[in-house]
Amino acid sequence: MAQHVAGPEIERLIQLLARLPGLGPRSARRAALHLIKKRETLLNPLSDAMRIANERIVVCSTCGNVDTSDPCTVCRDPKRDPSILVVVEDVSDLWALERSGAVSAKYHVLGGVLSPLDGIRPEHLNLERLVARASESGVNEVILALNATVDGQTTAHYITELLAHLPVKVTKLAHGVPVGGELDYLDEGTLSAAIRQRTSF
Repeated sequence: MAQHVAGPEIERLIQLLARLPGLGPRSARRAALHLIKKRETLLNPLSDAMRIANERIVVCSTCGNVDTSDPCTVCRDPKRDPSILVVVEDVSDLWALERSGAVSAKYHVLGGVLSPLDGIRPEHLNLERLVARASESGVNEVILALNATVDGQTTAHYITELLAHLPVKVTKLAHGVPVGGELDYLDEGTLSAAIRQRTSF
């Protein structure tokens, strides 16, 4: 039987860290030990930052982003193109697009994708608000920036049907050869998508 070598407070810290994505019990133990060793420079500031984040962070009632204000910084930005609405699965996807600087538009976070196996149905997603926003005057295009998974593509098709009655153009991200990618290293699905979505040179 495994012996606990740390007090209950440290065990609790390890258990909570182990719940984070990408961290298992072993990684959580290492992270906890590192935090404890660097108590003054890391654990205390992290604890303060987490307390402040817990007190101040809200979900934007317009787009679903997380921020310290509602509407969020993105929704309040007057430089963004209000005619384009970019639909993403999660806040992490919104952040990824923002880091890329590829688009300066408004966003809409679904909060997931349709997944019959996981019991996620249309009523579990932020779809009603999406239809309302796409119906607003001035919105000309809805970009479906969803992951190239079966569930992501199923959700994209569902949204396309949902918005079919509106006078907006519905587009999706191109899938294919990544910049700097070598054909020999790509999977068959990516290569097939790249061939199907080829463009003039």
